[in-house]
Amino acid sequence: MRAAEKVIITTAVTGSVNVPSQSPHLPLSAGQVAEAALGAIEAGSAIVHLHARHPDGRPTFEVEVFERIIGGITAHSDAVLNITTGGSTAMTMEQRLAAAVRFRPELASLNMGSMNFVFAGIADKVTEWKHDWEKPYVLNTYSHPFINTFETIEHTLRTLGEAGTRFEYECYDIGHLYSLAYFLDKGLARPPLLIQGVFGILGGIGADHDNLDHMVRIADRLFGDDYSFSAFAAGRDQMEFAAHSARLGGHVRVGLEDSLWIGRGRLAESNAQQVRKIRAVIEDQGGQIATPADAREMLALRGIDDGRAT
Repeated sequence: MRAAEKVIITTAVTGSVNVPSQSPHLPLSAGQVAEAALGAIEAGSAIVHLHARHPDGRPTFEVEVFERIIGGITAHSDAVLNITTGGSTAMTMEQRLAAAVRFRPELASLNMGSMNFVFAGIADKVTEWKHDWEKPYVLNTYSHPFINTFETIEHTLRTLGEAGTRFEYECYDIGHLYSLAYFLDKGLARPPLLIQGVFGILGGIGADHDNLDHMVRIADRLFGDDYSFSAFAAGRDQMEFAAHSARLGGHVRVGLEDSLWIGRGRLAESNAQQVRKIRAVIEDQGGQIATPADAREMLALRGIDDGRAT
């Protein structure tokens, strides 16, 4: 991998997995998501990864909601915006791509394969639901996989790539690295690659530190120095995996999409709180934190003034 001279902190602000009944601190409305993103940026995050929700927390693909989020961030910050193409398992491919097609971000996430993506276990932990939609939504993941075929991956690469968007390639297992290598050989994925190793999702690779080392070894074999690596683990292993990624020369991702916690038995009160914690760990290890400008240079992003729709 390309060893990071400065560590990029990505913050996944809200996601589409966790539900309001789990935490009162999860950003929901467009205003809350934008405010949370700005707090994370101020704390040291160079990239913010964006999903959208309705005010009651239901994930949404509506471009009008994304527009309010994006406008609320760009009015005050030059941070890199990374718009999801994953959306949620309840969305069609057209819906999942709607915001990225409309706003042509510098960076977009791209899951590298179909998989079981199960978070039905949330239902075992919540004793009081705030909204009727939540329990059926999480239970549905036990019987409905997340679909991202090679056809849809190629469609995403071609559609967004033509607009100058680059990708955060989300790899939930070792096989996803080989899928990425296939698209690299076809000339659809372009180096330098940003590989996001994802650990601890039921249906994907487990949150075992040996798995993180193994993923980097295989990626080194496949891509040499043509990629940067970042990693996160869902839930309680979030900070340990981020610290491990930084020690290997990689980047990190935190945020309430991935974990609602800041410590054992303690809910995080904000995304910024998680950013401050991992920033302190990185700096204690002797690392430096990347600015948005640093991230753009390392990831070969086009910059905010080159073609992004408003």
